[in-house]
Amino acid sequence: MKNYDRDMGQSIKKIAKDFYELEPIKNRAILMDYLHDDCELYWNSSKGFTKLNKEELVALASNMENAYHSVRTEISHLLKDGNSVTVRYTYHVKTIENPDEEQPLAHFITIWEFKDDKLYKGYEISQLADDNPVNLNSFIPTSQKN
Repeated sequence: MKNYDRDMGQSIKKIAKDFYELEPIKNRAILMDYLHDDCELYWNSSKGFTKLNKEELVALASNMENAYHSVRTEISHLLKDGNSVTVRYTYHVKTIENPDEEQPLAHFITIWEFKDDKLYKGYEISQLADDNPVNLNSFIPTSQKN
């Protein structure tokens, strides 16, 4: 059962924003609804290259949910160009061992191409977060910097 309202007529920029703000790691229904059935994510991380389909993305979200007490997404940049949206964001986590302290886990930049108003092809780069204040400040949402 859905606990959110999705307007299929909304812009792809709004769809991408809602996808990340609805915390898809905690809610498989969001992943199932927002990801195209033929979704593919091409992900370059510090561990190398990974290609994931919709089923594998759902499994990854499940693994993350089990590994952390909580996972929160903070978007710093959201840009639209044609039929693509670029999202720059940070995952903040609370570990099972220390659920009272939130810490940045990793930074991401993902370019999503859309098909049928759903996230279709993703091209992602990520790196582990560090505690350098200049680096962390660069990921503060642009709306909070003004």
